[in-house]
Amino acid sequence: MSLVVYLDGQFLKKEEARISIFDRGVLYGDGIFEGIRAYNNRVFKLKEHIDRLYESAKAILLNIPIDKQEMMNVVLETLRRNNLREAYIRLVVTRGEGTDLSLDPRKCPKPTIFCIAMPLALFPQSLYEEGIEVVTASTRRNLNEATSPRIKSLNYLNNVLAKIEANLCNVPESIILSQDGYVTEATGENVFIVKKGKLITPPIHAGILEGITRNTVMELAKEEGITVQESLFTRFDLYNADECFLTGTAAEIMPVVKVDGRIINDGKPGPITKTLMKKFKQYVLTDGPFIFE
Repeated sequence: MSLVVYLDGQFLKKEEARISIFDRGVLYGDGIFEGIRAYNNRVFKLKEHIDRLYESAKAILLNIPIDKQEMMNVVLETLRRNNLREAYIRLVVTRGEGTDLSLDPRKCPKPTIFCIAMPLALFPQSLYEEGIEVVTASTRRNLNEATSPRIKSLNYLNNVLAKIEANLCNVPESIILSQDGYVTEATGENVFIVKKGKLITPPIHAGILEGITRNTVMELAKEEGITVQESLFTRFDLYNADECFLTGTAAEIMPVVKVDGRIINDGKPGPITKTLMKKFKQYVLTDGPFIFE
């Protein structure tokens, strides 16, 4: 069966879905997106994802022509049209087609909205059991005052350049540092370390996206009685952590066992990481609206 996608009010076969080459999302990366997961016939944290989408839109003065409830229905109906109960969803809003090639957003009368839902392409289970190696990228995080990482925009070149560095080093991920040398996030995930039983992650102002999986993991950790701290830390702290892991919609909770050639503790996923992985897998099965009633 051909994949069905949503595009500007219509559900189309993917082969029929087209956007203009004058669309500002294509020309300038002028738009926003969300990556969302469906588990066990439910869309995990759908409301939170939609809230973040509209916050990103407001930050770039992009007026989304449908309300939040309708946008949630777009996601749910896209899943239904593809008969998916477990999926990865990409929801995108661009500035839309411009009347010319100028940068002026006033030349774009109508935003473009599309939604894609596809079967999951999971990471190998071995990575979760054994952990991954990462490197720190020479590419630095954009300044908050330039292209704010809190806006989940289509302008992901900063992240792509850091991902290229990971590829060149034959590792799955790289960690991006701020202009001042503090750890911010990986190319598509937030970063956590454990030190002396305390869970530590960079604060929002460090130059990170406020990850929905990140926030969930922090809540689950507190339920377990684990102290959670948002504070700046450097590569030195990464190298000397007791545990390290990444969190993201696609990756979920991914243990890190080596950074820049330095083995983290004993080189195996740690007990707090394992506890949070188990709790997260249970939690996602019961959160979010049903796809099929």
